[in-house]
Amino acid sequence: MVNFKEPENSAIVISVKPNKITIQVEDLQSFKLANETLKVGSYLKVTSNDSAVLMAIIENFSIGYDNNNQRVYLIEALPLGILDDGKFTRGGDSIAIPPRRVEPATIEDMKNIYQNFDSDKSFIFSKLTARKEIKVPVNGDNFFNKHIAIVGSTGSGKSNTLASIIQKTVRDNGGLKNNSHIIIFDIHSEYKTAFPNANFLDVNKLKLPYWLLNSEELEEILLDTGERDNYNQSSIFRKLVTLNKNKYNPEKTKIHYDSPIKFEILEIENALFNLRNETKNYKNQNKHMIVNDDYFLESNGNVKEDSGIEFSNEEEKIKAYFNEKFKFHSVKSSHINKGTYADGTLDKFYIRFTEKIKQDRLKFMFGEDARKSTFEDILKMLLGYEDKKESNITIIDLSDVPFEVLSITVSLISRLVFEYGYIYKRLRHNSKPQETINNDAPILLVYEEAHKYVPNSDLVKFRASKKSIERIAKEGRKYGVTLLLSSQRPSEISETIFSQCNNFIAMRLTNPVDQNYVKKLLPDSLGSLIDTLPNLKQGEALLIGDSIVLPSLVYIDRCNPKPSSNDIPYWELWKKDWINLKFDQIVDEWHK
Repeated sequence: MVNFKEPENSAIVISVKPNKITIQVEDLQSFKLANETLKVGSYLKVTSNDSAVLMAIIENFSIGYDNNNQRVYLIEALPLGILDDGKFTRGGDSIAIPPRRVEPATIEDMKNIYQNFDSDKSFIFSKLTARKEIKVPVNGDNFFNKHIAIVGSTGSGKSNTLASIIQKTVRDNGGLKNNSHIIIFDIHSEYKTAFPNANFLDVNKLKLPYWLLNSEELEEILLDTGERDNYNQSSIFRKLVTLNKNKYNPEKTKIHYDSPIKFEILEIENALFNLRNETKNYKNQNKHMIVNDDYFLESNGNVKEDSGIEFSNEEEKIKAYFNEKFKFHSVKSSHINKGTYADGTLDKFYIRFTEKIKQDRLKFMFGEDARKSTFEDILKMLLGYEDKKESNITIIDLSDVPFEVLSITVSLISRLVFEYGYIYKRLRHNSKPQETINNDAPILLVYEEAHKYVPNSDLVKFRASKKSIERIAKEGRKYGVTLLLSSQRPSEISETIFSQCNNFIAMRLTNPVDQNYVKKLLPDSLGSLIDTLPNLKQGEALLIGDSIVLPSLVYIDRCNPKPSSNDIPYWELWKKDWINLKFDQIVDEWHK
């Protein structure tokens, strides 16, 4: 038996703990408002003699008995903050214990909580789960200028949430586009239907020329990192690329391996072929035994012992090797031997190199259209500024990008957008030193299923994308570039990236590892609210962060139109008559 003083009121505070109060109620039926349901998640107000009211949310119910052995109800509630003269302030640890009168919060009380900042900053995409007639605004600036994470198991409503947020962001501005700029990395080709007017870039429209790749990205694609001769391959490749960039950009004074300027990949192939096959005059190693005419031949057809083409230095030789694939005289023990790299060192590298640059699936990097694109063309395409095709949203459809270059594709686009923000800030500062806004066209990068390309892993194949996105997570806000991460496996995302998020939309999570991972990164003041994650319905979420007045259980507004991510109705389809599949068409599409 639990002994309590018999209350004078129908409900009073009987205990105060850090971040929790206990309330005794004699009769729940008379305590609740008419036609309302009292449940976990319902809002209460604790009143005293002054005008200030403590708002709290119910966490659990239990039953006790008073001194007369009469049943009473005990409610534990999480203090949210003080409502004073219609203004809400976070925090509720100043409450003094009994007696304090407790009542269910009215709709007006609850509206006063959420209407706490200027309407011009208000951004609304959800409503309160406990009272769906109450819209829950966030501060638009604080929501988008700090990184965002949407987490939830399959079927919890992540795709709808992401689409709903972006659809409400890209609003009509009196018949004109507003100044929102969003890039979505769509790994499952879901969002084209949700944004029919977006700048849609699939593997056939996307152009990411190889010359924009940095050293790590280039070598990850073209070199086999497990090769015994990798160091030599890397050294030769760096030299060839740098010399070729110098050839095609003579006007530039500072050129290095990582410079994002044009070079010709087919000329690199020529040079690798020649280095791999070259032979030299045994007596004079500066003479290279290139077959070009009969100059090297004796009257009897044998090669002259003192023959060969001599280059003034190694750089001159490489430049000649760029021009074409030469034929070399065969090795002869008497006076012709192999060149420096003709000992098999480059064989596997050359085969891998030629296979990659001629692969049809990689034509968005190595194809002719990509090679001829300008840097300006690429930036306009990615940022939605193409002539007569301006768009607030760019969808990068990654579904057909080969898995071995998925990480590098994401890395390159992310790095280009980050560097755009950095350069644009510098440009604005140089032209207007007094300018306080770093970027007047800020960009949101949306990483759908982020655990696929920025996992909590040290594998080499994820190194490029992790490095680029972690840099944005740590520094991007300074340059007007922020992130929105969406994932069903938050525990598999790089912790460096995830921990930089300031706004969370946590939907149903059933995996205990993911639940604990998210709990670890969320504020301790949430109390048992965080324990609702496994039980949330589809579309429900725990909305937390700097942008909202207080952590809240909300229902996300439905998007329209929907992304193509609806569950397949197995049972409905299986009850239909047998469907004959057209395997010839399937195989044709497979081979494309």
